[in-house]
Amino acid sequence: MGISVVINTYNAAKHLKEVLESVKGFDEIVVCDMESTDNTLEIAREYNCKIVTFEKGNWTFAEPARNFAIGQASHPWVLSVDADELVPPQLREYLYNAIAQPDCPAGFYMSRKNYFMGHFMHGRYPDTILRFFKKEGTHWPPVVHSMPSVDGPTKRIPRNNKELALIHLANDSVADILRKTNDYTINEVVKRKNRKVTMLGLIFRPFSRFFKAYVLKGGFRDGKPGFILAVLDAYYLFIALSKVVEYKENNPND
Repeated sequence: MGISVVINTYNAAKHLKEVLESVKGFDEIVVCDMESTDNTLEIAREYNCKIVTFEKGNWTFAEPARNFAIGQASHPWVLSVDADELVPPQLREYLYNAIAQPDCPAGFYMSRKNYFMGHFMHGRYPDTILRFFKKEGTHWPPVVHSMPSVDGPTKRIPRNNKELALIHLANDSVADILRKTNDYTINEVVKRKNRKVTMLGLIFRPFSRFFKAYVLKGGFRDGKPGFILAVLDAYYLFIALSKVVEYKENNPND
């Protein structure tokens, strides 16, 4: 059984060479591009990737293109990798060994290492995501920060072995995070608009997110960057909830 690596791209030249180097040991690399204007496609051609195009339109995130990209894979197993994520050799070996087993589940959750201000963030680990699955029976909702639904049992790859974690190269600045917060939370309204947002929820849910990242997950070990990132995580949730409240106030009959 083979594995196709699927990478969704839009102006992704910054890290793409490093990403493609990390996945060149798989059976196929599919680059699904959303009409990039930089040299993303030039880099993809250097690595003999299979290149397909999804019209960007007004989309500001990759999820609407995920199902289309998965559908272009030639092999029965798909590893979905973002254009700023590295796949370590140990993870590649783990995945090939897993699909060779007769009782292999239909999907695998894996951890991801995140960085901020040049430091590995303990408060963001394990950032658990479902990224490896059988092509058949998988559907990815076109909603920001969603994960695919898989037809069959799933398994979590051991989080304690950090060599099996994806490496997230993005090292966003505070300005980048604030910009993405506004862009992404616009789309969070679609996902959350049918959920009730109470006054207590506005107060305590962001605080709970901060507490989890900074205290429970050990973000305090990362010094000032850890504190700042935990606050920004809480701020993201507060803005998302605020936009849901705003939508409900402006659309009471929806």
